[in-house]
Amino acid sequence: MALSDPLDRITVDPKVMAGKPVIRGTRITVDLILELLAHGVKAEEIAEDYSISLEDVRAAILYAARILGREEITFVREAEATTK
Repeated sequence: MALSDPLDRITVDPKVMAGKPVIRGTRITVDLILELLAHGVKAEEIAEDYSISLEDVRAAILYAARILGREEITFVREAEATTK
């Protein structure tokens, strides 16, 4: 699979996995890949165990980074938080 943009490897379809982002052509969700990585599973193991490529694993990481990069964080002072 030769895709020029790594994010082309990620798709979102309301009919697949309730609209969660998945590796194209699979039901493997981005959040599953991230959770496995967070628990110390190596990218190579994930690729082998789920029959996807290392590029797919990297695309999942990139997708998550781009989504989180758009997040706006609002800090609430402690005094305001306790009065609400």
